[in-house]
Amino acid sequence: MTELLIRLFIGKADTEDPRTRKKYGFLSGVTGIALNILLCVGKLAAGLFSGAISVIADGLNNLSDAGSSIVNMAGFKIANTPPDREHPFGHGRAEYISGLIISLIIILMGVELFESSFERIFDPQPLKPGLFTIIILFASTAVKLWLFAFNRKLGEKINSVALKATAADSLSDVLSTTAVIAGMLVCYYFDMNIDGYVGLAVAVFIIFSGLKTAKESLSPLLGQMPEKETVKSIQKYVCCCDKVIGIHDLIIHNYGAGTSFVSLHAEVNSQMTLTDAHEVIDRIEKDLREKFNCYVTIHIDPVDTNDPETTELCQKVKEIVENIDKELSIHDFRVLKSAAKKSVIFDLNLPYNYKLSDIQVKNMVISKIKSMYGSIDVIVCAERQLSELD
Repeated sequence: MTELLIRLFIGKADTEDPRTRKKYGFLSGVTGIALNILLCVGKLAAGLFSGAISVIADGLNNLSDAGSSIVNMAGFKIANTPPDREHPFGHGRAEYISGLIISLIIILMGVELFESSFERIFDPQPLKPGLFTIIILFASTAVKLWLFAFNRKLGEKINSVALKATAADSLSDVLSTTAVIAGMLVCYYFDMNIDGYVGLAVAVFIIFSGLKTAKESLSPLLGQMPEKETVKSIQKYVCCCDKVIGIHDLIIHNYGAGTSFVSLHAEVNSQMTLTDAHEVIDRIEKDLREKFNCYVTIHIDPVDTNDPETTELCQKVKEIVENIDKELSIHDFRVLKSAAKKSVIFDLNLPYNYKLSDIQVKNMVISKIKSMYGSIDVIVCAERQLSELD
């Protein structure tokens, strides 16, 4: 059914294209609004008929889902707005903001339901569960299961945080409605009124679901670590060029789906002419833009591979660093020679969340090198990795 709707209303298109993403968002939104309003009307009628606050609350939750779909559509529309003077990198992050707003709506509804259910525990009302109520609730569960699968499929196709949040909300609705059904059946067969307790459990679940989706929406807004698969793919692609010795300082900035900026340092032989090195790096930048649909800037780091003494020193320093901790690595290794002294200069890579401070690690490395080469000057620049290359 989902694939049929995609073919009818979207067709085959580039899922990274903001216009295509907008179509996916609108397909999800219109479908969600229509089905959630129908569910809301049915549950409110069933809740008023049976006198169950858990059923009424479940219906209001569906109404909030319809509102969430409207917010979702607005987010995709704003994200599709072209760059302007105030936002030169576009408005793609509006999609994440819509996901955050949906999460806040979920949390608000959960809090309201918690308060109402808590009051119902101390002031229980007579219930009249009937076949009509049970049928409405079971139908709601089936519809919400389909909406969960529908939005998850759309979210995976365009890698959308907002649609994945909507899918998670649909799944939480399935579980909350199942709890309401259980409460109705207990009341019907055992004449036990646990309506308030069921409503309380549903409220807690809804709140936790909202907090989880809020975290998922906030993470890309705050600037999260890039996915390992993306980092590895870029590293492998650049290093496939026989002129590139290695890469480091890879940084990926995400400004919303389809708008990311990649910068990295590429090591090349220092004997290459500037013109040749520029031609190689320029071609790699162009290929990366086409393959990964991103803006790319590459800094050239010349590496002396022809001086045996520099090569030997570099290998020894690498071994010293690895013996301290295999999570540490070096790059940009250089040797400066003068009549008076010899200096080695290099950058020391630390994992972003490394347990020791930069100063502590630098002192350990310098101490080990000086113990082996007493007269040598050691200049180290420690830096935290913003992406995981190893």
